Amino acid sequence: MRNFTIYLVTLLCFFASKMLGQETFEKRAKTIASKIETITNEEKTALKIEVEAVNDQLINGTITREEAESKKKLLAEARAINIESRVVVEQEALKNLIQEKVDGKIKEQDSIRTYSFSFHRKNHKHDFKDTIQIERRTTSQFVFAAGLNNLATDSKLEDSDYRFLGSHFYELGVSYNSRIAKNNNLLHAKYGLSVMYNNLRPTDNRSFVVNGNQTNLLVNPIDIKDSRFRNVYLVVPVHLEFDFSGKKMKEDKPFFKTHQSIRFGIGGYAGINLKSKQIIKYDDNDLKATEKTKGDFNTSNFIYGLSTYIGYKETSLYLKYDLNPLFKDNVIKQNNVSLGLRFDLN
Repeated sequence: MRNFTIYLVTLLCFFASKMLGQETFEKRAKTIASKIETITNEEKTALKIEVEAVNDQLINGTITREEAESKKKLLAEARAINIESRVVVEQEALKNLIQEKVDGKIKEQDSIRTYSFSFHRKNHKHDFKDTIQIERRTTSQFVFAAGLNNLATDSKLEDSDYRFLGSHFYELGVSYNSRIAKNNNLLHAKYGLSVMYNNLRPTDNRSFVVNGNQTNLLVNPIDIKDSRFRNVYLVVPVHLEFDFSGKKMKEDKPFFKTHQSIRFGIGGYAGINLKSKQIIKYDDNDLKATEKTKGDFNTSNFIYGLSTYIGYKETSLYLKYDLNPLFKDNVIKQNNVSLGLRFDLN
């Protein structure tokens, strides 16, 4: 009976140690997870309070909107750093716990449970997420383009009245790129808003002169150093883009990114003329004079045309052609044409 009692106590102690070991591992892992969650919630709550304080300052007019956004970004970065520094301690504890389990110091007969934690910092939203960052179906880009500009007379550029290297165009804008098919990355709808600057520099000491509904290019009676005619437009460009970036794989799951390979776009644009201005520079005795004349110069109030581009990643060769004539009532119709480089920056 005495030996049975000893065996029974030994067996009970064995099972008790087993249950205690299993309970201890799960309990310790859950405790670490709870601490990490508490740290994250504390920092997010503190960030929310700080952001609300910044919003109050913006409403009261003590700071500008740009200053408010800058402060929010700095606060988000600081809180993200706090989370990382505080979580490191708990991650080390979790690592040690798992190592003890691997070394057999903590035994468990039941199925193995894995506890993993990952954090992704997303500053511009002032939030912290535990997901993989994958490019959205619709993305936005800053667009900058520049190059040569000229007028085509009867669809020809031969014997142009304007300097080829001295006449330029510039374009600044924002575009949105939407993948058309859910599971295919080839076709994209690209649309946005841009400001276009078209500059023409006449040759042979000439400048524009308005004569009724006609705008003529005539020789200037004075010796001019520079003659420039500028038109500024606000346009809505729309393109169908072919993006050959293909698909990528992440953890055996497909996802799509744009501007990673060859791109080709074809489409057009339409908008309004914001301003027309002629700038003439000349020497007046020993003085340098600049004459600026603003007006409509009989230019078309609306602009519309065709455009296309082809390139690799963010950089493309860009071609535009206005379907409307520059001067709406001139006997000879002349259309603006531009060729240059285009940058679509994510």
